[in-house]
Amino acid sequence: MNAPKLKFVIPKGSLQDATLQLLEQAGYSIKAVERSYRPWINDPEISLKLLRPQEIPTLIQEGAHELGIAGKDWVDETGADVKILSELDYGKVSIVMAVPNSWEKINNLSELIREFSSNGKPIRIATEYINISSRYIMENKEYQKHYGNKTPEVITPWSRYGQNPNVKIMLSFGATEAKPPEDADAIVDNTETGTTLKSNELKIIEVLYQSQAVLIANKKTLKEKWKEEKIRDVMTLILGAVEARKKLHIFMNVKEENIEALLEQLPALKRPTISPLAGAEGWFALNTVIAKEDLIKLIPILRKLAQGIVVHPVRQVLPLEEIENKKI
Repeated sequence: MNAPKLKFVIPKGSLQDATLQLLEQAGYSIKAVERSYRPWINDPEISLKLLRPQEIPTLIQEGAHELGIAGKDWVDETGADVKILSELDYGKVSIVMAVPNSWEKINNLSELIREFSSNGKPIRIATEYINISSRYIMENKEYQKHYGNKTPEVITPWSRYGQNPNVKIMLSFGATEAKPPEDADAIVDNTETGTTLKSNELKIIEVLYQSQAVLIANKKTLKEKWKEEKIRDVMTLILGAVEARKKLHIFMNVKEENIEALLEQLPALKRPTISPLAGAEGWFALNTVIAKEDLIKLIPILRKLAQGIVVHPVRQVLPLEEIENKKI
């Protein structure tokens, strides 16, 4: 009889490299054969697969996979009934609405609706995010003023639905930023820096949504004892790596007379480790973990109170108690 395995799916494409880096930092060794969607992983209790991030939330909801990493945008876009276990602090993008730079009079969604409505023209919006876009547009007061509670018309290659043909949301299959002005009047797309939009002579007029990578699970799987425990193990390693990226391990030598003054100003996860230096009377070695953001402001203090400072990145900060006590 085969040993049980946890079916773990990770995103292919724009999130792939960052996801593999996180898993490797977490302690997993992953080897992928070119064009293979089933990479090898050094945990025999995990079956790993690569899929497009748009598909992952729904497939986890349906139980085809039990644990996965996907963009939070696609969890919300698909409406998948999954358990979000944690945000992962990478893959951060904004879902934005953009129009051509040349449209100087249009700088927000309300002005876009008002301009097209007054001219009797339908607005064509190209996007991969049909549901996020539709919900956001319907909440706009200018939209409600002109169209009430009518849903925008959604157009895909295989269907057309919705009650309001004056605002058309057209499914895009990529290269969305290339659609205006011939194929769409506006777009809703994800962006990290806005550089691609600018290079296509588009300007952002609305920010609809902020997204990042999240760890998600099938809700029924969490009721199975072995798989719930295995998911806790995976979470411990992954969230330990996420937390470690925010930390630095610092080592220094300190005169005994300076220890108290240093401790008053030194943030730490716990009290720092202090031990006497061999053969150096009155000197102590001190090491602790601090937030990366604290290092710059600590430098003036360390210059005056310590010597021989060494700084290392932290590989793992395992949240053992947090994961053990977490209700999932």
